[in-house]
Amino acid sequence: MKVETTLLFILAGVAVVVAMRWVAAKTGLPAAALLTVVGIVYAVLPGPNIALDPHLVLTLILPPLLYNAALNSSLVDIRRNLRTVISLSVVLVLLTALLIGYGFSLFVAGATLAAGVAIGAAVAPPDPVAALAIGKRIGLPRNIVTLIQGEGLLNDATALTLLSVALAAASNGKFSFTSAVGEFVIMAVGGVIAGILVAYGVRTARPIMHDPLIANAVSLATPFVAYLLAERVHVSGVLAVVVAGLIVGHDMPRLGSGASRLQVSAVWRLVDFLLEGLVFLMIGQQLPAVVRGLSQYETSTIVIAVAISVGVVLLLRPLFLVLTQMLPISLHTRLGGTSDETEQRGRERERRLNGKEITALSWAGTRGVITLAAIFTVPLTTKSGAPFPDRDLLLFCAFVVVLVTLVGQGVTFAPLVRILGLRANEADKVRLRNEARSASVQAALDRLDEIDHEKHDDVEDAAIEAMRKQLGHRMERYRRRLDLLDQSDSDRVPHSPQYEAGLRVRRAVIDAQRDELLRWRDADRLSDEGLRVLERELDFEERLLPDRPR
Repeated sequence: MKVETTLLFILAGVAVVVAMRWVAAKTGLPAAALLTVVGIVYAVLPGPNIALDPHLVLTLILPPLLYNAALNSSLVDIRRNLRTVISLSVVLVLLTALLIGYGFSLFVAGATLAAGVAIGAAVAPPDPVAALAIGKRIGLPRNIVTLIQGEGLLNDATALTLLSVALAAASNGKFSFTSAVGEFVIMAVGGVIAGILVAYGVRTARPIMHDPLIANAVSLATPFVAYLLAERVHVSGVLAVVVAGLIVGHDMPRLGSGASRLQVSAVWRLVDFLLEGLVFLMIGQQLPAVVRGLSQYETSTIVIAVAISVGVVLLLRPLFLVLTQMLPISLHTRLGGTSDETEQRGRERERRLNGKEITALSWAGTRGVITLAAIFTVPLTTKSGAPFPDRDLLLFCAFVVVLVTLVGQGVTFAPLVRILGLRANEADKVRLRNEARSASVQAALDRLDEIDHEKHDDVEDAAIEAMRKQLGHRMERYRRRLDLLDQSDSDRVPHSPQYEAGLRVRRAVIDAQRDELLRWRDADRLSDEGLRVLERELDFEERLLPDRPR
């Protein structure tokens, strides 16, 4: 494909991604499902398609997507829900892969256990992009969002590691459960160590990350460094990226300056938006390649294989969640000590999911690009030169699972959550933020008192009093918000006309300043360079204003 044609494809893809994002915002439908459908429609039309290169996806696309997701996750929340996260991202993935593997070996004519485990490993890990996008928009409770995020971060490593073991077994003609477990543990532990090393390498670069451009360069390079380091020593590159992202994200408030953090966040939002959109668009375009080799199979074989794959994926997840929530949790409450306080924290950490939460979490298991990228890594032939067993059938089963979950579950997830009545307690979230703001302002006031008491010669009393007055106004505003929240008995954020009027006034003042700067520039009284500096100051001030009362 010529360079001009490739560029045209990329630009057209970006245009479609932007258009579908707009449609999704207007209709409430998940953008991932819309892009997949558009890709399928394009695939059946005459003209060239872009083939999915699995190694390109796993090396260049997956690391930044996983790293950004890890940066925006909460290491504290994941640790608090570690038991459920591990059970979903490790135990459930392994059970799904093995159950599908044995189902293929028993009921699909000519299928081997290794080939079945390969397709099982590919379809086992949910891709939480669609579910999280919907969940955050409709206000899913924080614990459900944390579980979906944590599962999506760690399950890819489990699945890809198991897939590599299954492919090696299929090439050798024998699958050994014991050797598979041993290799899995080695790759997982090695991936964690690699991720920790890279994260601490980023931490040592802290002195140079006050420059926003350097911070961006380091941040964009980190997932690739983690992935390549792990793959070089033959351990899990995916797990290395996730661990590095979680640690760096936890340390982010201490890394670099405020300006560098703002710019890094903006860059990652753009990268994530474009990569996710193009990936889901490419999923749909793989339809011709997937169905091309099905003519060699009988219809009954195809139906049985698809039924096993889709059935296990859809039915095992809710059953697993119900059973694991029935297990005793007392054994997990003493991990941090034996005191009453520690046991109380353990109980809070291991709170059981209720029926509504289990239902929502069961329906959040959408599959995506990881499934297709993984199954496309299945080689055409084994090491002996023989065709890989049932490769075309495996590709088709994976594609059907992606379509059923991504489109079917993705489109119905929001209505289901609304029917269940699950939503976050917005008033509690706003109350906690304002309590934290008040505490930070009080710390600033205490520090001002210390400075005033120390009587620095280079600090004027007028400067201290001006800052104390400014902080006092801010503290009073936060206290009024907390009083309003305390007076409300609803889980919704109460309406505050005075607060909203104050926001309108502050925005109007910023707009007036910006308009005046533009008049100076247009009258040739201010250079464009000077305009950009002053406008950036107003942009930062405007960025501090909330979109809605909080």
